[in-house]
Amino acid sequence: MQHIKVADLMTDEVVSVTPDTPFKDVAKLLAQHDVSGVPVLDDEDRVVGVVSQTDLLACAAPLPHPGPQTGTPTPPPAASAIMSTPAITVRAEETAADAARLMTRRGIERLPVVDVEDRLVGIVTRRDLLRMFVRPDAEIRRRVQDALRDVVGVPVGDVKVHVVDGIVTLEGIVQRESQLRFLRALVERVDGVVAVASHVTARTDDTAITQAGPARHAMPW
Repeated sequence: MQHIKVADLMTDEVVSVTPDTPFKDVAKLLAQHDVSGVPVLDDEDRVVGVVSQTDLLACAAPLPHPGPQTGTPTPPPAASAIMSTPAITVRAEETAADAARLMTRRGIERLPVVDVEDRLVGIVTRRDLLRMFVRPDAEIRRRVQDALRDVVGVPVGDVKVHVVDGIVTLEGIVQRESQLRFLRALVERVDGVVAVASHVTARTDDTAITQAGPARHAMPW
């Protein structure tokens, strides 16, 4: 069964900065794009840190002032001086549920998404992750059907799947009783499913053969 991945929910157009980006330019980007933070990338697009609104506010006080000897203002810092590091990131292939737990544990609003080489490929926010709890019924139905076919081995059409407001009703018949053992639990794990009502039966009871063990001579299938 395929759970919703971070890659399914992330935004691939990401506002980012380099370690040399000036303080003022970082602040402008946050305001212009209405984001709470930006990843800081090196020359190979690897995430080396994150600059958040909190980082900027902490750096903004006190304001730069003329030096006592030269009379020249202290230059504002660049992103490398104010960023939080190491950056907290998530892999694109990780589940949305894992990303949500990480955000909650670290108390952050957004996560840079990286590939296997730690290069930036997107960004995922708490708002993005909330989408997995409001999946359309049609999409939930498709995911349930995929799970029944790929995991349980139920041919398409043998079990009818009805979904209303996230509540899944299963009707039909499967080949073996053993398939019913985990069918309900499997469907309950599909992202977006609220509850499951199963009215599925089996054509044959193969559980007696399984429980008998070596004392029974099972037919080779």
